[in-house]
Amino acid sequence: MCPPSPLGASGTTTPCKHVSLASAFCITAYLSQGHPILRYTPRMTSQSSKATVSFRELLNHAQDEFRRWHEWFNKNPQALDVKIDIATAPDVRTLVLHIVAVELRYVEWMSGEPITPWQSISTASADSLFAAADSAFEKWRNLLAMASDAQWDEAMTFPKPMEELRPTRRKCFFHTFLHSVRHWAQLATALRAAGFKQDWQHDFIFSTAME
Repeated sequence: MCPPSPLGASGTTTPCKHVSLASAFCITAYLSQGHPILRYTPRMTSQSSKATVSFRELLNHAQDEFRRWHEWFNKNPQALDVKIDIATAPDVRTLVLHIVAVELRYVEWMSGEPITPWQSISTASADSLFAAADSAFEKWRNLLAMASDAQWDEAMTFPKPMEELRPTRRKCFFHTFLHSVRHWAQLATALRAAGFKQDWQHDFIFSTAME
């Protein structure tokens, strides 16, 4: 809806209370109809803290999605052996290992802890795979509680052979979050095509991590 006419009943200007882009279009249309040009100063508002997403909200969403996958694989253990071709993984079991290992190894690296070798993470069952994920999320929460703003902005030197990369801890957190989201989405599609439909909605709108 367009804002009220900038001319009051007595011909004086009436302050416009609308600051949206739609209001700007309405004012432009008003002027294009031959009305006199008025001085219009939009009221600017500072960015609200509600217009941000916290690491904790993203972590809560990621952990909830991991939990749902864990429960689903316990109900459908045969799905772990479905053949796929995603991120060089020949089957679902190997891709899940890739997802949980990245979560665990990244947070260990960012926290200055010894990095868990890939081969030490058991792929025997969903429980053994997601035990590594549970450990990763505990470490993530410890890092969120302990790291200062300066530490989140600190550039990290990647291990060889990618030592030329120097992302901040903040960027590394986002990378691991998006990494799992991307691969879970690929996996969900591949499993549905193989006849293994999941029993929950993956879209963020259904997440309880944010109101």
